[in-house]
Amino acid sequence: MNELLTVEDYNKKIKRVLITEEQITEAIRKAGKEISDSYDGRPILLVSILKGAFVFMADLCRAVTVPCEIGFMCAKCYYNGTVSTGNVTITMDLEQDISKYHVIIVEDIIDTGRTLKDIVELLKSRNPISLKVVTLLDKPARRKVEFTPDTALFTIPDYFVIGYGLDCGEYYRNLPYIAEYDEAGE
Repeated sequence: MNELLTVEDYNKKIKRVLITEEQITEAIRKAGKEISDSYDGRPILLVSILKGAFVFMADLCRAVTVPCEIGFMCAKCYYNGTVSTGNVTITMDLEQDISKYHVIIVEDIIDTGRTLKDIVELLKSRNPISLKVVTLLDKPARRKVEFTPDTALFTIPDYFVIGYGLDCGEYYRNLPYIAEYDEAGE
């Protein structure tokens, strides 16, 4: 069970806003237009990686103006801390046969790259028409494996970030912006 935070302690851990709600909205609008222009008339399956990407997925799918379906996968790597465990486990898989779709993986953040590399390899083995990765945040300074997303809305330095779906111990997902997390929180 996660430690319960008081509102005061919760707010102390938000060090500073890195990407505003307005910046996120504009970047998603552009990404939605690019997807719509690229896949017009062809079957699209947007695949959200839970839990962190659910907010991004909701906004991105509304920015796509052509027919699309959605699917969800859950892959665990971070658990309750601020450091990746390095072990990737698929805890919820897709229901769709993806061989009939252009698949776009919608991710919140690419850090070490391990999670996405494993997911991409798994989904490629299912023979989609095409496969791309769109991530809200890319943190290349932490990359442990060779991996580059097809689209990254923002590239960030090596900060532990929260908000807009990203959490620390399940908190902060509801922030409408991306902020740097202050572990000391003083």
